[in-house]
Amino acid sequence: MSEATGTGVRSPEFWHDPRFPQVESRRSCRQNSCYRPHTHDRFAVGLIDEGTSAFVGRSGSPVRLEPRDVVLIPAGHVHSCNPVGGDWVYQMMLFDPEWLRVRAWAHDAAFDGAIQVHRDSGVYRLFDDVNAALFEGARDLHGLERLLRRAFAGLGAASVRREDAAGGSALAETLRPVLDVLAEQSEDPRLDDLATAVGMSRYQLIRAVKRATGLTPIAWRNNARVMRARAMLRGGEPITSVAHALGFADQSHFHRVFRAHVATTPGAYVR
Repeated sequence: MSEATGTGVRSPEFWHDPRFPQVESRRSCRQNSCYRPHTHDRFAVGLIDEGTSAFVGRSGSPVRLEPRDVVLIPAGHVHSCNPVGGDWVYQMMLFDPEWLRVRAWAHDAAFDGAIQVHRDSGVYRLFDDVNAALFEGARDLHGLERLLRRAFAGLGAASVRREDAAGGSALAETLRPVLDVLAEQSEDPRLDDLATAVGMSRYQLIRAVKRATGLTPIAWRNNARVMRARAMLRGGEPITSVAHALGFADQSHFHRVFRAHVATTPGAYVR
């Protein structure tokens, strides 16, 4: 990890490898608030190395994360996590949820749909071993799976904090055409048109999307575009092409939105 800069931020390190598209990871350090509420399309395992941070899920009730805490975040859960004074050093691994789901060793421990915070130094060490193997140049997917099996097997039934998935799946299905347009259409859609398409007023639609997803329509759109951007960048697409394909006004706009969700620039993400 690189040294701290004058802004109190160490440059994040990212790991992704086209041979292992099921996994990506980061190691980072922050001092200032850096993340707005967002979701991942992958199952996230976060490790707190140093410092403390405030983790906020969809309930809006923060939990203080401490060194050697491990947080499990299923795909689609709205959350944010930001430092509480001083350096906050952390790791975050993201796993394709279907790749994990078919492995029985991961299913019972992690896939009950809830955010879990585990305060167990043994569990921390096991997942730390997984991430260390990635950054040390893991070449063997089977060896990586063995480390992951040990880590997930170490999870106990108890956790110091749980947050179940919010309700509203029926509402989300009703809104699916709207959510798909927001996520996939390159041109900015008109909310009035989207609201009319599902028989709502503009303000009813804003409230309904927030209730169903935890995000406003614009926040949902930006979050979805950033998830697509990450996949495109990992696949080798140039930054300018990604910004254009996803309908950002210009590259500066893309950089601002990407940084607000990933706490780094698109260039640093693929470096």
